[in-house]
Amino acid sequence: MQAVVLLSGGLDSTVCAVLAVKTFGAEQIAALNILYGQKHANESEAARAVAKRLGLGSFDEVTLPESLFKGAGSSLIDADVKVPHGPYPTDDGPVSTYVPFRNGILISVAAAFALKMGSEIIYFGAHQEDAMNWAYPDCTPEFLGAMKNAVWVGTYHKVRLATPLEWLDKAGIVGLGKQLNAPFDLTRSCYQGWDKACGHCATCISRLEAFKANNLVDPIVYQTVTD
Repeated sequence: MQAVVLLSGGLDSTVCAVLAVKTFGAEQIAALNILYGQKHANESEAARAVAKRLGLGSFDEVTLPESLFKGAGSSLIDADVKVPHGPYPTDDGPVSTYVPFRNGILISVAAAFALKMGSEIIYFGAHQEDAMNWAYPDCTPEFLGAMKNAVWVGTYHKVRLATPLEWLDKAGIVGLGKQLNAPFDLTRSCYQGWDKACGHCATCISRLEAFKANNLVDPIVYQTVTD
């Protein structure tokens, strides 16, 4: 396999997968889905569906110990911490949905997996909005630059980390996905993990606004949507 895509089943990673297919061909792409105790683990079903639709060469799932993040106070993990409604706050600092150093761990797992698969590149879907106001410090250009160096050095200069969406906002990602005919209908972005997207959490709001900015209707089903 020439490339590994960290495929969560969300909008961003799906667009990354389509970009990888465009570059290397579907059969040369290995999809890696990682479960870490997140409430929205049903994204993994979406990831599998995306991989099948795109005809990717392989799909692997890794399950991390739930104890790794449980109890850290993240609303994505801990049952007693509710996922907040509304857009991301504008104050600097981590949001309640931040999972401590999650992306560093996911990228590290992907680097080991890429070496095993003989892959030369990892696609990771971090984007501009997640880095704004340091909401997710492990999505910032500073963090991603450091991880790119770490992956390159730590794999004997065999694997590179690619972040093709790093400078795009969500509207830009939807626009790019539209050009590439990305399977938006299969994706999941809601933090709640319900059968239908909630329409109220920050990632649902961002997604809905992004489709609206592109004069598109989001093809997934929402439980409730407010104007």
